[in-house]
Amino acid sequence: MLGIGGLVASPTIDLSTPTKSRPSSRLPSAAAASKAYASSPALTRTTVSLEYASLRHTGHCPLGMYVIPSPTDLLVWDAVFFVHQGYYADSILKFRLIFPPNYPERPPTVQFVTDIFHPLISQQDGTFNLAPRFRPWRPKDHHVFDVLHFIKAAFKKHALDDIKDADCLNKEAYRYHDTTSSFAALATQSSMLSQSASALFDRDHPSMAGKGPHAMQFRELKSEQLDTLRSRLGLHDWTESEVP
Repeated sequence: MLGIGGLVASPTIDLSTPTKSRPSSRLPSAAAASKAYASSPALTRTTVSLEYASLRHTGHCPLGMYVIPSPTDLLVWDAVFFVHQGYYADSILKFRLIFPPNYPERPPTVQFVTDIFHPLISQQDGTFNLAPRFRPWRPKDHHVFDVLHFIKAAFKKHALDDIKDADCLNKEAYRYHDTTSSFAALATQSSMLSQSASALFDRDHPSMAGKGPHAMQFRELKSEQLDTLRSRLGLHDWTESEVP
């Protein structure tokens, strides 16, 4: 898993799908090479593995985000985003990245598992619109860490101010431009719902319908378990004298 703490259990690069080679009297054209690359599952998995490994580098994985590949499919990554500032402060948002078979020629799809009231997120299936940042997607210049940083930025006020109506998958949320106070109230409400026990711990929560299990599962701890964990981490309760 990747996040503030770094890399754990980097995915194994699976090169089990062999590619047949045959003698040729001439080198393939650039177009043919690109087509062969795009149609090679092994190369796609290798690229995705390297992208995941690169998240260990400083600044690649945004602070507050944790990312892990699905245990059953390397081309699906599950992530959690802890929002610390802005309208969505204190939100705990689960989302998923799904890589196409011809990645990096095409961008990954981003789908939010947690219900959230946001102009770029569809209320129907949680799809997040990457177009405002990647128009067009350039496989030689754009990477997964760019996608992650855009997701984080999209929850900040300056990014919300720049969103265009044509890019909005949630038109109701876009009306925030006219009624900021109403939008702030709805964003705060959805933030609170994302922290609820049902949203965090219930695998059968309505927001999970049709999306399959998320690799990052939260588990509610009993008070004694929490105390033991806090002790192992060297944490202690605040006292009045420590409050600034």
